[in-house]
Amino acid sequence: MDRQNLKRRLTAQHQMSEAFVLAALLAFCGGFQDAYTYLLRDQVFANAQTGNVVLMSTEFIDGRWTAALRHLIPLISFAAGIFIAEWIQVKFKESKKLHWRQIVLIIEMLIMTAVGFFPQSLNLSANCLVSLSCAMQVQSFRTVSGNAYASTMCIGNIRSAVTSFSEYIRTKKRSYRDTALHYFGVIAVFAMGAGICGQITPHLGVKTIWLSLPILFLSLMMMELDREK
Repeated sequence: MDRQNLKRRLTAQHQMSEAFVLAALLAFCGGFQDAYTYLLRDQVFANAQTGNVVLMSTEFIDGRWTAALRHLIPLISFAAGIFIAEWIQVKFKESKKLHWRQIVLIIEMLIMTAVGFFPQSLNLSANCLVSLSCAMQVQSFRTVSGNAYASTMCIGNIRSAVTSFSEYIRTKKRSYRDTALHYFGVIAVFAMGAGICGQITPHLGVKTIWLSLPILFLSLMMMELDREK
């Protein structure tokens, strides 16, 4: 009996580690993509839609309608991405060949591949596609080790990290400490993705987005190995 309990605990730890690694990989892509659209595609956020709402509102009030649409249309695309991810989940939830989240990652990879071919004269179209892709990702991957998180933005993760850390200080329970570390880790990786993108964009230009493809492919393979187990 003790041996069975030990095996179960080790398996749970292994799955938790894989869950965190997957969350970290997707968070890296989230930061990378946000920096990409802001730095190279007319200072539009692919993920941080709050920023787009703020910029859009000020531009509408100032009468700069064209500039406002530059932020409104990606916002609509983000909403469409959530709708599409929800539809994919319902349609392919019982699929035996691929998990529905793998389908989302494959679509995201195809979108990022296409965006790398878009010249800067098509920035609006590129931003719409990246926003749609990011929304599909954040809608499909919403937990890390059983805790809610967002792979494409930080505000919710910061709140959860500080809350868990506060609970650990108060109760000294290791579970709260581990949860806080997971959130802080995801935030750090998100920032790392944005920073690395910022260093690469002067050299590769619009094709910089292709560097997120190996990360997405690795995430896809991790899910496939877990599914086979």
